[in-house]
Amino acid sequence: MSNALYREYKFKFYLNANHFIIIDGKEGQRHPHTWEFMVDILMDNDEFVQFDAFEKAIDEYFNKYQNRVINEIAPFDHVIPTLENMSDYFIRDVRGIVKNLGGELIKMESSETPTRSYVISFEREIGFLESVRKNSEKKVDGIIDSVLDNILN
Repeated sequence: MSNALYREYKFKFYLNANHFIIIDGKEGQRHPHTWEFMVDILMDNDEFVQFDAFEKAIDEYFNKYQNRVINEIAPFDHVIPTLENMSDYFIRDVRGIVKNLGGELIKMESSETPTRSYVISFEREIGFLESVRKNSEKKVDGIIDSVLDNILN
């Protein structure tokens, strides 16, 4: 058994869809992408992780965009669907999905080509750090209580 308080997991999701960009008021040509979204999740070390629960929930979320024109789906019918704008929108929902399944979203790395990525990280966010600190304190208190119980018994 590991001495670590947490385990980190990475999941990759692919979104196949079309979009176009508007530059200087001109609509560009529609073109396809296979966007990759890599999600890093922090889990308690002692929790059993059902990979398929995360995979199914996040895949289901992205399914509404699969094989569609992103510009035709809200909010991208009003917001230009650049990689950054899409990621900024998706991460709020993905973070909620991860939290509902008992994890903490560390970061999401998004790319539309193999050579560059856009990364949104919560690793330095006060709320994320506070959540990890509180959970760590609880886990350490539990370990201390267990050790003391073993000594006294």
